[in-house]
Amino acid sequence: MKQLATLIAAFGRQYEVELDSGELLLCFPRAKKSLFACGDRVEVTVTAPGQGVIDKLEARSSLLYREDAFKQKLIAANLTQVIIVTAVEPSFNPELLTRCLCAAEDQELKTLIVLNKCDLTTQLDAARALLAPLVAIGYEVLELSAHGELGELARRLPGEQSLLVGQSGMGKSTLTNALVPDAEARTREISAALDSGKHTTTFSRLYKLPGGGTLIDSPGLQMFGLAQLSRGALEHSFIDFRPFLGQCRFRDCRHEAEPDCALRAAAETGAIHPQRFAHYLTLRSELEYAQRARVGH
Repeated sequence: MKQLATLIAAFGRQYEVELDSGELLLCFPRAKKSLFACGDRVEVTVTAPGQGVIDKLEARSSLLYREDAFKQKLIAANLTQVIIVTAVEPSFNPELLTRCLCAAEDQELKTLIVLNKCDLTTQLDAARALLAPLVAIGYEVLELSAHGELGELARRLPGEQSLLVGQSGMGKSTLTNALVPDAEARTREISAALDSGKHTTTFSRLYKLPGGGTLIDSPGLQMFGLAQLSRGALEHSFIDFRPFLGQCRFRDCRHEAEPDCALRAAAETGAIHPQRFAHYLTLRSELEYAQRARVGH
């Protein structure tokens, strides 16, 4: 008998799902291709105690993933909120942060930036300075320490399907363990079921929160390609660009050397932060490379 379930962890071609009844299953997809993500709603058939197959993917409300010229990596589905975790130490990469924000904006998801390890005060001002261009255009930064009071972050979670995402070393797992009482136990349990400990930091996992809502913890990122976006979608994903889009003299303006370019003029006057404009040019160059590479394949 087919039953509806939520996919709560994905590792290779094996998935852990939770039936709507609360029962947990380890499943394989029935089809050869397995394009499922943590947070997906699926239809499954139980084949043995604790085991099943995934028959069908239900429609998604959102999908966060990264893509370069040759491959894509699904991160999480059916999100309502992306929480990007940065830290005072080690220093974070502002361009990677921009990439995460663009992916979230493209899917029209709520965003929150967390600045973790704020108890390490010697580098706090430097970290705040890196985030200042984003604060100036309306992104919210929540300062905290994962080992301290997390009440303000916890208040943002009920009723949401939230994703914690960010570079390695930012403290995502520490935050998850503080917010979800049995998170570490669940991770150990699934590693034992897979007869391997290597999965503990390499797959996304969905947790139900005590106060309602769900939280997905994801592996640390080193890169975040956005080759899935069109050029227009990339421009629109920069929220500070939106007032100037469509204002250039030429409709197909590349925002480089064309006369009367509204975006470049805004960057020159400071209406768009120069770093944000530089990030856009880098991402657009990657996008164009990916398009050429695909044509050549």
